[in-house]
Amino acid sequence: MPVSPIVVFFDFSSPYSYLAVSQIEAIAARHLRDIEWVPVLLGPVFEKTGARPLVEQPLKGDYARIDIPRSARFYRVPYHHPDPFPIATVQAARVLIGLQQEDSRHAVPWLHACFGAYFVHNRNIAELPVLEAIAAEIGLSAGSVARYTADPAIKARLRANVERALAAGMCGAPFIVIDEQPFWGVDRLPQVEAWLDRGGF
Repeated sequence: MPVSPIVVFFDFSSPYSYLAVSQIEAIAARHLRDIEWVPVLLGPVFEKTGARPLVEQPLKGDYARIDIPRSARFYRVPYHHPDPFPIATVQAARVLIGLQQEDSRHAVPWLHACFGAYFVHNRNIAELPVLEAIAAEIGLSAGSVARYTADPAIKARLRANVERALAAGMCGAPFIVIDEQPFWGVDRLPQVEAWLDRGGF
């Protein structure tokens, strides 16, 4: 019987999404699951939940400044807290959607390149010239960023992704769904693996 993919809702501005993305492919491979990457925007999620970006919240923001780099060390992935932070990631998300639809072999490399650019090399992926440089670095054709970011159908798809995420109950990023079971946060990865290992619990 076919098994459903691991659905990963994420925002390119989310450091916890970056950490989860660095780990989830290995988890999926161990359990013979595909991954469906679903880029979204946290702004509408915050509007729905009444939340604010984590670093802007009293006490939680101070904790996050300790926890994020510590978590990166725990997962043994590089991390440099970017400035500015957070940023609008609508353009990076649109490019990913365009690649998923038209050039799937470059989609996951784009995902990792954008996360690495922002959270390792402090490159502002809200800026189109930065995205164009990243595109060139992974072998995308000239003009692909401009084409994807301006495409009305891709803009509509990103809005649909957000609506889908909210309908699934997304309350923050990353938000991982396995067999209709939701898991919020990189700290739920052990439960994700246990769920896959045991077939639920």
